[in-house]
Amino acid sequence: MRTDTGQVFKLEDYRPNDYLIPQTNLTFRLSPDATHVTALLAVERRDGVSASAPLVLDGDGLTLKRIEIDGKTVMPADFLASPDQLTILKPPVARRFQLLIVTELAPVGNEALMGLYRSSHVYCTQCEAEGFRRITYFLDRPDILSVYTVRIEAMRDEAPLLLSNGNPVDKGDLGDGWHYAVWHDPFPKPSYLFALVAGNLGRLADSFVTLSGRTVELGIYVEPGKEKLAGYAMDALKRSMKWDEEAFGREYDLDVFNIVAVSDFNMGAMENKGLNIFNDKYVLADQETATDADFANIEAIIAHEYFHNWTGNRITCRDWFQLCLKEGLTVFRDHEFSADQRSRAVKRIAEVRTLRAHQFPEDQGPLAHPVRPRRYREINNFYTATVYEKGSEVVRMIRTILGVDAFRAGMDLYFERHDGDAATIEDFIKVFEDASGRDLSQFALWYHQAGTPNLTISSTHNPAAREFTLEIEQSVPPTPSESRKRLMHIPLAFGLIGAGGKPVDYAGVEGASVEDGVIHVRKRRHMVRFSGVTERPAVSLNRGFSAPVTLSVEQKADDQFFLARHDSDAFSRWQAFNTLLTDALIAAFREILGGKQPVFAARLTELAGSIAGDETLEPAYRALALALPGEADIARDIGRNIDPDAIYAAREALTLVIGTANRDAFSSLYLSLADKAAFSPDAASAGRRALRNTLLDYLSLQPGGAALAAGHFQSATNMTDRAAALAVLAHRHHGSPEAIEALAAFETAYGSDPLVMDKWFQIQASVPGPQTVDTVRDLTSHPAFSMGNPNRVRSLIGTFSSANQTGFHRADGEGYWFFAQTVLEVEKRNPQVAARLATALRSWRSLEPLRQAKAREALLSIAGAENLSADLRDIVERTLA
Repeated sequence: MRTDTGQVFKLEDYRPNDYLIPQTNLTFRLSPDATHVTALLAVERRDGVSASAPLVLDGDGLTLKRIEIDGKTVMPADFLASPDQLTILKPPVARRFQLLIVTELAPVGNEALMGLYRSSHVYCTQCEAEGFRRITYFLDRPDILSVYTVRIEAMRDEAPLLLSNGNPVDKGDLGDGWHYAVWHDPFPKPSYLFALVAGNLGRLADSFVTLSGRTVELGIYVEPGKEKLAGYAMDALKRSMKWDEEAFGREYDLDVFNIVAVSDFNMGAMENKGLNIFNDKYVLADQETATDADFANIEAIIAHEYFHNWTGNRITCRDWFQLCLKEGLTVFRDHEFSADQRSRAVKRIAEVRTLRAHQFPEDQGPLAHPVRPRRYREINNFYTATVYEKGSEVVRMIRTILGVDAFRAGMDLYFERHDGDAATIEDFIKVFEDASGRDLSQFALWYHQAGTPNLTISSTHNPAAREFTLEIEQSVPPTPSESRKRLMHIPLAFGLIGAGGKPVDYAGVEGASVEDGVIHVRKRRHMVRFSGVTERPAVSLNRGFSAPVTLSVEQKADDQFFLARHDSDAFSRWQAFNTLLTDALIAAFREILGGKQPVFAARLTELAGSIAGDETLEPAYRALALALPGEADIARDIGRNIDPDAIYAAREALTLVIGTANRDAFSSLYLSLADKAAFSPDAASAGRRALRNTLLDYLSLQPGGAALAAGHFQSATNMTDRAAALAVLAHRHHGSPEAIEALAAFETAYGSDPLVMDKWFQIQASVPGPQTVDTVRDLTSHPAFSMGNPNRVRSLIGTFSSANQTGFHRADGEGYWFFAQTVLEVEKRNPQVAARLATALRSWRSLEPLRQAKAREALLSIAGAENLSADLRDIVERTLA
């Protein structure tokens, strides 16, 4: 475990390495506790570099066994070796030479799950970002592109399957129970894309015929006996391959494409060239074990990793500061894929909810950083919502500004110009400027400047002059290391809505550039005047969430109610109702703090009932609309002096009022949505289940609610309905006989299935109330829980700290102390997972003073621990700064 924390890596310090490694040959002799790795590297000194320049290779905890140059042993005086670095002091005078390095590893003891490790008796690797240096000494940076040939040797009984990147070229028997396989990847790639898997796995096989008529062999490898659970993933893969050909003109380039599902994995999945390695939760699914959300996630993540073949692998990043170049772009691509596979409106709302829940707090807190960071201490901590989700929104804005056709032309030019390159954000922006003739220099600030811009907007109407005016003012709040902000180019999609929801025409506009329903906000203040407007319109703003900004709008409640019923933009219609709900909940929060009983407007509950019964709206859309803003969302909008208990009470009160006012209609609709047809994970069926389960949540607070939820649980024919009913019972009727019985029945039925038990842990970890910290503490001793498995840790500890506002933020601070102790325990095994957990306290300064003080004490206790890893120290120190 690395504990060095002093070095700060800066973008301005980048320079190409003095050496290249165009060819890499690796031989693995696999053994659980003594794997030998022989690396034969074709090293090449760059033009203009002195022959005396030392070759410095990265390592991390390595044991060096042998080193040779051009077949001759290197003398001890000619190199310096430590577990974390190998320096060739006197490289050959010749510009090109062969360097052989032999290292020894112990995969079985690698609990950090970086480099080569074992997962349930299967050898596998994770090399992004800097895991390859845990395998052999190397120039472990993304701008060193090399063609890899890999030979794997293993005991056949232990590892009958031997996989690596590229295409298989040879295999055979070695005698004494050993065998081998050789893989060759003809496409140069950085070391972070190297992959190896060896073990006993079952295979689901299929094939795909590409646009040019080539047949690609497809394989998904899983634990033996679970092959059928990979069927949906295989279908998603084939749809992804077809979609990328049609939407972006990208065809797959190797003869085989393999996916391996493993149970111990730090991330969701990894896009290694031709050999994707997945967390098994994003591969295995059927109606009995997976929810509709699981199916949707599998579809999206399979697509995301496949799309990386071009946006990440064929074109990679010059350095880790450019991480958003591959991740933000590929998230945009997988979002577009999912929108085409499902409902575009529902998908867009879900994307924005995720962005606001995860990225907005990041932008507004101590961990704020630009989409392309300028400096870092630990790169693992920059796989963030800002890089991924905000990075995707930046790409979306480019498309909004340029238009669909010019955007596609720019993407085509990007693939043509930079195939085989390690590229930068500047390269990416340049192709769109060249393809469109547009100047994007001001827009590029979205990559370079941290923080969420705010637009303050007011409107006036002059009926005599038939003029409607929007006054728009932009600002970006200060963030760590950036107190002064520059003006952004913000594409603000809008609509002027008249009676009955019809668009209002205008004769002309001045005060800003307006194109295709988008106001281009470039200055600090715009007075945008629309002429020829006789009647005062309602204004629909940031339609489709055209820019990741916050809005401070002077708008009457009557307009919000009107837009919630009539806005033709599906996102903005949802946003109008969501704003009404948020405003009502914040008002109720303040009333509760003042000792009053909250009162809600009757027309708000009537609107909820109208939306629920509106057959012109998709069921999935209605389910999203009826889902009240989360407690963390409300806290973010309140901003300071947060009392989580009062927010929870406000939310419960509104749930009860809406359910009571619409009880008969909700009950009738709930009954009508019961589906006796065969299960399907398609979007329409999932939408009906989502609406029915949302109605169940409302009805559960009505008389007989516990019995209704228990019946729903018992009659469920799929995991979506079963898990939803269990959550309602555990959360709304905690400690009731029905809840206790259902939790026990679920454990009995699925106790041997780790992925399903994760849902059981999640449901209990998110039960509101101060008692849950004791429940979670007890569950850490449950036989199905393991502190060494990232999925188990995230399901229990991660859920408690990120999705249980009343339990985690218990007034006496016990939730924080338990959390701090657990983070330190996890860190001993896996610093990456511990660092990600620690971000749960990034918004501690927004709490009321007593909780704030206790949260700070917990953070200080982590910061004061001995031998803290670089990963965790970086997060905690920035959170406290």
